[in-house]
Amino acid sequence: MADLSRLGRQPCLVIGRAGMDLYADPPGTTIESATRFTAALGGSSANIAVALVRQGCTAALVTCVSDDAVGRFCLTQLDAYGIDRVHVRAVPGEPRTSLAVVETRPENCQSVIYRNNAADFAMSVADVEAVDYPAYSALITTGTVLAAEPSRSAAFRAFDLARAAGLPLIFDVDYRPYSWPSPAVAAEVYSRAGALCDVIVGNDVEFGFMAGHPDQGLEKARSLVANGAQIVVYKRGEKGAVTLTSEGEFATGIYPTQALKPTGAGDSFLGAFIAGLASGLPVRAAVLRGSAAAAMVVARVGCAPAMPTGAELDRFLGQTPGPSA
Repeated sequence: MADLSRLGRQPCLVIGRAGMDLYADPPGTTIESATRFTAALGGSSANIAVALVRQGCTAALVTCVSDDAVGRFCLTQLDAYGIDRVHVRAVPGEPRTSLAVVETRPENCQSVIYRNNAADFAMSVADVEAVDYPAYSALITTGTVLAAEPSRSAAFRAFDLARAAGLPLIFDVDYRPYSWPSPAVAAEVYSRAGALCDVIVGNDVEFGFMAGHPDQGLEKARSLVANGAQIVVYKRGEKGAVTLTSEGEFATGIYPTQALKPTGAGDSFLGAFIAGLASGLPVRAAVLRGSAAAAMVVARVGCAPAMPTGAELDRFLGQTPGPSA
């Protein structure tokens, strides 16, 4: 069992995609009627790294981007956010960096994602073997990194190397059906990954998917704790979350917010939650901090640019009524 107390002592190592997000502008505009778009860093892993840095942690990203202008945009953005990109490799040829075209609308929000021949799936075993794992405090990854080869094998190799170095393994399920060859493959790979990790975060749909039945998600979360996971957060949307540890379970609600769009909440939650643990907060307080960050991000334009700083999150918590029951 990895020592979670090492969180915060050194940078977090995040594995997974960075991409470009194009937002229809101004907010409220549909994609099909838009005549202008604003660009921002995107991709779940890159967003999590931004969330960590905004909360006072340090973070490094391991991934691949295309060797073109869009890939260079991502590199420039990673630099601007203060994310270490020494292990981000540019891939020549036809692979392309992921592109998301997104709306800022609370209802019927469209997000059109282009992941054809995605560059991040080119991450190799050699890429992860080049990392000095003892220099980091934890390995964080999302489910999208596992959806194709060689990225999948590289991620599992990184798990092995991180575990050998004593790093906690943190896994955000983040199931995206369009990236997978079949639901059966995804369920098997996610279950394999979950069984290796110390901290697992997902929503009720994702845990139900892993369980093979939509009504068995909470039991799947409980089984992960029974088999060695230290913390499992089972998110339930507007119903809040159930957090499970070897010491028991507790439920938490959500913070009131005026949502502009639904995207970015999960990445913000994970970043602020892990940053809370890294600062020494009890698990419940860290979960509430993650929930508050999620409420803030859905009320702002964008994902990476919307991630709150530690000071902004403190103000929100001080001024906003407590979470729903």
